[in-house]
Amino acid sequence: MISSPFFAYAQDELRYARTTHAPLNSAHEGYAVILEEVDELWQEIKRKRNERDQTAMLVELAHIAAMAGRMAEDLSLIPTSNRVYP
Repeated sequence: MISSPFFAYAQDELRYARTTHAPLNSAHEGYAVILEEVDELWQEIKRKRNERDQTAMLVELAHIAAMAGRMAEDLSLIPTSNRVYP
């Protein structure tokens, strides 16, 4: 398991999302949710560097990571061996 403050934060976001939203039902739905989070990050990135909200950017990055993990789990994309690559 990866030990990182960022991934710990993303995992907290994933836990919160699971308590407030139903599971993702399809790859299309997962893509739409991730795209929405990427778009929210993009809104911050487009600001002038000195006007960007660093906290908002971190939150959106954690949301993207959390929703990617949620999509993999909800759609049963993770192999039972927990190894994606040989």
